[in-house]
Amino acid sequence: MSRRQPPNRSEAFYSHPRLYDLMFPGGGPSGDFYRADATRHGGSVLELGCGTGRKLIPIASGGQHCVGLDLSADMLTEARRKADERGVAVEWIQGDMRSFDLGRTFDYVFVAANSLLHLHEAEDLVSCFRSVRRHMAPGARFVFDVFNPSVRMLAEADGARRTRESLSFIDPERGSVSVDVAETYDAPAQVTRGTWYLSTAGEPDFVVAPLDIRSIFPQELPLLLSLGGLELVERFGDWSGGPFADDVALQLCVCE
Repeated sequence: MSRRQPPNRSEAFYSHPRLYDLMFPGGGPSGDFYRADATRHGGSVLELGCGTGRKLIPIASGGQHCVGLDLSADMLTEARRKADERGVAVEWIQGDMRSFDLGRTFDYVFVAANSLLHLHEAEDLVSCFRSVRRHMAPGARFVFDVFNPSVRMLAEADGARRTRESLSFIDPERGSVSVDVAETYDAPAQVTRGTWYLSTAGEPDFVVAPLDIRSIFPQELPLLLSLGGLELVERFGDWSGGPFADDVALQLCVCE
């Protein structure tokens, strides 16, 4: 079906799907956007890096045929459980978004929540885009969101461990969980290398997991897409379709 990506530092981060969903509950403007956009476009839907199905299950609940591909078996197990619990039919496939062959095409393909940034090498991004192109039906669109890199924030990634108050959450089993992150920025690779620490008052650092995320700067993005046979036709700066500008945090991209 598709080749398996070699183990990388970030895989351990996704071995705790229940905690992941508590820390990143999903929904909100991004979930609303993808559900509305996929519904408006119609037809079959493929999500790459689908995780626990937070974006895809609501789309499938509207009756569209949906396929979710992810590298993590743990995340897919949770996605299946959630879809079954809701009585929603989704086809879940374990695979590598860099190179995959599902033997069919789709009307709408998307990659949400910075998942594309797990591909650190330019050739991996281009390979992913080529795979996407092969799976696009006539008239299909490919949509994804990645953050807009802030040079100031990248410069502040000095390796110090800092608490992310906005990510704290309540675990029904453990109680209040705090999240600390220590990051450094590898400028030649354009990769932020981080370590995430989850703690409770009685169980400090009960999860310690690395997470490495690439930066894709606005000027290089159209070139990477074109090398993959895709054209960037629209780029927005927020979930309501506002214009992209250098001071916005989001690159919401629509490709054909």
